[in-house]
Amino acid sequence: MTAVARRRDAYTHEVEIEGGHSIVIDESRESGSAGAGPSPTRTLAAALAACTAITCEMYAARKGWELGEVSVEVEMTEDAKHSITGLEVTLRVPVELDDEQQRRLLVIAGKCPVHRALAGETAVTISDRIECG
Repeated sequence: MTAVARRRDAYTHEVEIEGGHSIVIDESRESGSAGAGPSPTRTLAAALAACTAITCEMYAARKGWELGEVSVEVEMTEDAKHSITGLEVTLRVPVELDDEQQRRLLVIAGKCPVHRALAGETAVTISDRIECG
């Protein structure tokens, strides 16, 4: 998978994602940008919310559980330098689940690929390089 960020304006980038999708990612207006999209860290929290919801829905479908319209809220905390210091994930299911189903869903929620990468459960290597000219 490849994602390419291209500058649109001050601190505003359109990110083209392999598969024909794109998203505008920006900084806050206080930072001098247009506020045209979520910040990179907010996009990360959104990815965690979506990944968790999708993972739980897929698991429930395999088990034959009808969950209704699942929602996932991620509350992100940051320090003064805008570094993420915490992510609290709340899974909301509009149907009653027994204790075992709830336990299983929480375990599965923690197995979404984004959660596992953020929690350091998978080895992620980042290699930086620069191409000029």
